[in-house]
Amino acid sequence: MRPIAHSRWLALAGLLFAQGLGFSQAGQQNGTLIVSGHSGQAAVTQINGRSYVAVDALARLMNGSLGYEGNQITLTLGAVPPAGPTANHGFSKDFLNAEIETTSDIREWRSALLNAVENSYPITDVWMASYREQAAKNLRLTSVAVTTNSDRSAFQLLSKEFDHMQELNNRVLAARKKLNYINPDSLKKDALNQKILSCARSLAAMTTSGVFQDDGSCD
Repeated sequence: MRPIAHSRWLALAGLLFAQGLGFSQAGQQNGTLIVSGHSGQAAVTQINGRSYVAVDALARLMNGSLGYEGNQITLTLGAVPPAGPTANHGFSKDFLNAEIETTSDIREWRSALLNAVENSYPITDVWMASYREQAAKNLRLTSVAVTTNSDRSAFQLLSKEFDHMQELNNRVLAARKKLNYINPDSLKKDALNQKILSCARSLAAMTTSGVFQDDGSCD
């Protein structure tokens, strides 16, 4: 247990703690206070543009206690709950779900491109853009879901996979615009295409094991 630190007061700047005080109800609105690192919440009452939290509710929220001496109230904070096992290690659930969606989009993008080449279908920017935009959308959502060190490291590899796929896409489109014939077998053996495939397998293995491991496949 320890008295509230100066930095904590700064973090709570703008809040006036009140207990048992009779405020006018004019302009009153209700809200909720959530403190990062602590579970639970405390009711917030906004009166005339100012926010008030009952000091006893704040003490409970922050695992603290109150001390009274005359007109002085002392708020003592409890220890911050230790970070869970996934705080710095392993993958978070939200990240894995988003990462799976993104890798699936990139796989569909690659399959559509290779299928078009193999069957000599016309390939247009608009058609391929729909695949790219879907993958890019989920890549952004995946970035928001990053919370652990493993999430962060895996996201860097996932971003490289997206960039490699974009490069392959641009290469094929450029060749088709010049009316160049692309041998399907040559594309299958293309180094960049193989890198995309190897990176996808590496990401899938990490997703299955739940452990980050960079084997260089995505570089």
